[in-house]
Amino acid sequence: MEKLLTWFDTNSHMIWDFGTEILAAIFILFIGYKLAKFLKKKVIKYNEKKGIDVAISMFLADIIFATIIVLSFITALANLGVQTSTFIAVIGASGLAIALALKNSLANLASGVLISVLRPFKAGHYIEAAGKAGTIRKIELFYTELNTPDNKIVLIPNSQIWGSPIVNYSRESTRRIDLVIGISYDSDLLKAKEMLVDIISYDARILKDPECKVAVSELADSSVNFIVRPWVNADDYWTVRSDLLETIKLKFDNAGISIPFPQMDVHLQGNRAIKNR
Repeated sequence: MEKLLTWFDTNSHMIWDFGTEILAAIFILFIGYKLAKFLKKKVIKYNEKKGIDVAISMFLADIIFATIIVLSFITALANLGVQTSTFIAVIGASGLAIALALKNSLANLASGVLISVLRPFKAGHYIEAAGKAGTIRKIELFYTELNTPDNKIVLIPNSQIWGSPIVNYSRESTRRIDLVIGISYDSDLLKAKEMLVDIISYDARILKDPECKVAVSELADSSVNFIVRPWVNADDYWTVRSDLLETIKLKFDNAGISIPFPQMDVHLQGNRAIKNR
């Protein structure tokens, strides 16, 4: 017993220092855990306010939580005098190996996070991206699900969507219909223009503001071309477009205004054939 007391008396300074280091390490881990938990809750609440997908929100929160815990653990070890450089190198090498092995998956994951945070589109929007077009059904961590007009389900990796131009047809409340209507050179140009203006003005679905543009755009090889550019609500786009084309054709037929098609005239002069397009 006397020897033990003597040993404690001799090494009391060392025991005290080691004890305080252990307590400091425990304190660092405790503070790190509390901070990680606090930031995780804050991230989840922030993402809920921004309308970010729950799966992506939880993933980001878990990444932040794990990162702070690992940093706290390394800091605690360093406080105990443990050489952490080797430990950090192992973590770095392991992370690099995993990143290389899961390169495509990580690219899809990162793109999914960017899509959810920046929100170039959302569920219900009709978009065109990565060579596909359809209505967004849902946005997952690694892929986006589209429903095409012919009722096919297409799963597109998020990296392909994010790496290509994205055309969102639903984001704005209005859209412009762009029509090119050609009439023959023999038809009455002013009468045709007047009829086009009347057809536009009689359709209540066509917006008054912005004003529809009707103008001659080109003297083409086989026709005089008008541009007709009315504005409509986005939901009415396809029905109005189809109805306009049908109405214009029927009205022009009744008025004797012909819509020509590309043709070739062949004039024979002696043994030579002269072609006019």
